[in-house]
Amino acid sequence: MRFGEQSTDPIDQILGEVPVPASLTPEDVRLAVRAVVVHAAEEWPAGPLCRNDGATYPCRLHRWGRRVLERHGLSERQVDALVRHGNPFVHVPFPFTVTGPAPASRASAGHPGGSRAVAPGARPAGPGRPVASPAAAPRWPRAS
Repeated sequence: MRFGEQSTDPIDQILGEVPVPASLTPEDVRLAVRAVVVHAAEEWPAGPLCRNDGATYPCRLHRWGRRVLERHGLSERQVDALVRHGNPFVHVPFPFTVTGPAPASRASAGHPGGSRAVAPGARPAGPGRPVASPAAAPRWPRAS
């Protein structure tokens, strides 16, 4: 079953889809990450089933989690990477913004050496590498 198709599971037909909140909060995003990871697919002879509740994959909560994360700004590949990572407590930044490489700061733009101030405990930045403390850098899986 694809993500856009109607489920044939009797429970899904009775209860319908779980509604996505009108405005997302950080708690909604955390719950959505847990939903997509905990309710991931598990292969069985009859086809993929939800590894948490045994329903036809994708179950109601997995579909809800995907809709919330996609509405939050994650791509399908990024959500798949979260599922593959397997940690239901991965932090997804709120608000989520997709940005390219960090632009050079104005302080280092005038210096030919590009020397920048480095936070204690952080590694010096190379060209095009943002300066961030290891504890401050968000840790979540990359979409490959």
